[in-house]
Amino acid sequence: MTSRSRILALGTAALAASGLLVLASLPNSAEAAISVIGPGPAETCYDAAENGRDASDYIIYCTQALNSVLSTHDRAATYINRGVLKLSLSMTNDALADFDAGLALDPALGEGYIDRGASLIAKRRFADAIESIDKGLSLGAKHPNIAYYDRAIADEALGDIQGAYKDYRQALELAPDFALASEELKRFKVVKKNEGS
Repeated sequence: MTSRSRILALGTAALAASGLLVLASLPNSAEAAISVIGPGPAETCYDAAENGRDASDYIIYCTQALNSVLSTHDRAATYINRGVLKLSLSMTNDALADFDAGLALDPALGEGYIDRGASLIAKRRFADAIESIDKGLSLGAKHPNIAYYDRAIADEALGDIQGAYKDYRQALELAPDFALASEELKRFKVVKKNEGS
């Protein structure tokens, strides 16, 4: 007899394992802001995106910054940060457009690809989301725990329960106080399955 481990997730992941995934009950993705240099509306936009402030009150600062003179990096970062705020308001298409605009200006912004992946998760484009998140990770994103968490959501939606479990665990290993990943891991159970030879 041989023994192997199998990972089961309760709730949505258990449904995914049986081919009955209920997409409406996927966890929310997480986003990461990108810092800018100097005071002004671009910094206010960054602060709002980084600290989860009420997006409806702060998007205007991002737009003001984009209508001013900014370095290429700060313009790209401000597009990404405005995208984070728009995504928090479920303005998914507008957020994706901002992420794409920011990455067109500075394709080395790893967080931008991760945030783009979060918007693709919201659009149920899970394979595209994984590709974008992987690109962000390859660029050395400053918040890889967010990337692994978001990729776990996409993995789970595509039925890759083991991949989701590993990514949630990796997110928690990188940030032990990451409550979102900790909560998701509570749904998983590792089961030893004995097989006859």
